[in-house]
Amino acid sequence: MAYPATRADAVVDTLHGQQVADPYRWLEDEKSPEVQAWMKAQDALARDAIDKMPGRDALAKRFKDLFYVDSVSAPARRGQRYFFMRTHKDKEKAIVYWRDGESGPEKVLLDPNGWSKDGTVSLGTWAPSWDGMRVAFAQKPNAADEAVLHVMDVASGEWSKVDVIEGAKYAQPHWTPDGKGFYYEWLPTDPSIPVDARPGYTTLKFHVLGQDPKNDVVVHERTGDPTTFLQGELSRDGKYLFVSILRGWSENDVYWKHPGEKDWRLLVKGKGAKYNVFSWKDRFYVVTDEGAPRQRIFGVDPKKPERANWKELVPEDPKASLEGVSLVGGHLALEYLKDATTELRIATLEGKPVRTVKLPGVGAASNLAGLEDQDDAYFAFSSFTTPRQVYRTSVASGKVDLWAKVEVPMDPDAYAVEQVFYPSKDGTRVPMFLVYKKGLKKDGTAPTLLYGYGGFFVSMQPSFRASILPWLDAGGIYAVANLRGGGEYGTAWHDAGKGANKQNVFDDFAAAAEFLSKEKYTQPKKLAIHGGSNGGLLVGAAMTQRPELFGAVVCGVPLLDMVRYHLFGSGRTWVPEYGSAEDAAQFKTLYAYSPYHHVRQDVTYPALLMMASDHDDRVDPMHARKFVAAVQNAKGNQAATLLRIEANAGHGGADQVAKAIESSADMYAFLFQVLGAARPEGGVAAEGR
Repeated sequence: MAYPATRADAVVDTLHGQQVADPYRWLEDEKSPEVQAWMKAQDALARDAIDKMPGRDALAKRFKDLFYVDSVSAPARRGQRYFFMRTHKDKEKAIVYWRDGESGPEKVLLDPNGWSKDGTVSLGTWAPSWDGMRVAFAQKPNAADEAVLHVMDVASGEWSKVDVIEGAKYAQPHWTPDGKGFYYEWLPTDPSIPVDARPGYTTLKFHVLGQDPKNDVVVHERTGDPTTFLQGELSRDGKYLFVSILRGWSENDVYWKHPGEKDWRLLVKGKGAKYNVFSWKDRFYVVTDEGAPRQRIFGVDPKKPERANWKELVPEDPKASLEGVSLVGGHLALEYLKDATTELRIATLEGKPVRTVKLPGVGAASNLAGLEDQDDAYFAFSSFTTPRQVYRTSVASGKVDLWAKVEVPMDPDAYAVEQVFYPSKDGTRVPMFLVYKKGLKKDGTAPTLLYGYGGFFVSMQPSFRASILPWLDAGGIYAVANLRGGGEYGTAWHDAGKGANKQNVFDDFAAAAEFLSKEKYTQPKKLAIHGGSNGGLLVGAAMTQRPELFGAVVCGVPLLDMVRYHLFGSGRTWVPEYGSAEDAAQFKTLYAYSPYHHVRQDVTYPALLMMASDHDDRVDPMHARKFVAAVQNAKGNQAATLLRIEANAGHGGADQVAKAIESSADMYAFLFQVLGAARPEGGVAAEGR
């Protein structure tokens, strides 16, 4: 391909005695006219190449049928009002509705479809007050993380002209019981604050409705440490206010006080452990992995909050990981993972087991959602072959009824799902889900798409993904590997894939690829890998470490320059997960696997489709630009290397269905073409590199 010209500068840093070349540092400056022109040329090249790929239009048509669907979320009850979201076949964005009583007429509350002519303004968090009279919600330009909080009167639909709060990137409104105000996390928008330092400026504030937000009282000062997160929480009765100081995804400190009190009281200092605390009827419930890698639950009397007085309510289950806890209907609702599949259990407030909720099959379910003193609760369920369904259950009786489901044009009986286990490089047993059309012949010819993430305690569960259906229908296999670094088996599983242990994640992924070829599911030239964000780092490392295992790579909104990642976007908040090049020992680990620094001149890499967003304020798009430049300029590489840039989109991409259709059609057209797979409209693509 005739790529846009990309200059390589003689930029070399010496870090801890190691010379580190960075020839494409100039691509970090997105505001530079030269960089803007380069981005425009790269995006045009990618879109032109993909538009010419046969089958692309057929894919777009199929995704249109799959993505434009009617659906409804589980409702949230506040006072006598019910709040829920709907998607519509003829709308680009989901709409929030409300009704008086469970069976009252539906009324539109928040419709982001009309917030901007081009659809680039999105709805972020939204939280109704406990009496259901008002809702606080965030508007996000370009679907980015930066946001502005607003307040609406539910009955009239009027937006307050006074209650407008900027700096709501991390804000989650926590309403007082009387609905007269809320606590929220606030981040200053002062442009003089370096972007990598901003997280450390987060404070907890209290807003009184009708008052100028500039006068909002700071309830907890900033930490001053950009590697931390600050999060607040208010008990439903308004008696207890909590603040958690998180250092990454592995440990945190928890403080509490009664609203109105001046001083905070330390509940627990996290030393290698994390604590999630909530309150009901003058008792704290603490969910923690302290001394229990798969988590357990304690009850705490706020009058005797010392650690020695904590009472264990739910002990650790050595065979299942506790993923989430909620208090509904006077009981504890416990969400567990067993080999990456969901199990929902009900226990008394003292931890005594009551029952396991009957699920419609093996898959992924949300925990029960409801109120502490209301019997009705809701949960969502899906599997690789079952579109999302919402169920209502009685906590008291255990009765489960289907409340709503999504109708998707597909035949669920046409597909098979299996879970396999394979050994990683060091012998660790790793699970993986495989989805394919029934009748698959294991002769090594099936085009296969392997997906992974492996970080931040995120568990990959067997949930429904409409985007994979055309791939399956064309004879493809979709594989999801449950890599270390995730939370599938608790804290120990996460710890085994973070920091100095990060290479384990890449070894797990390579072992998954080797297993798929060894067991005759596929072969390297028919195997593609896909990941986004931390998963983008995963596929970037896999591509540069083991290029011979793969035929194609789709890399989305990634981290790829691990030497300088902490200087951009929200990078410093991930230092507890990855480490920092400012530390000599951590630099050695990071530099050893940093994909950008390991692009070699003498290697033919798999074909690469890089998918970036132009307003990604979480993971800076400089990673995608620099890596693409390095791969395109690698003299021995003959594979196609394309950079597709989504306009007016944040880290999660654009939130319009039409944009999702275009993005998915481009991705799968690329995969069908490169892997020589059967196209949706028939025929076989010529394998192209």
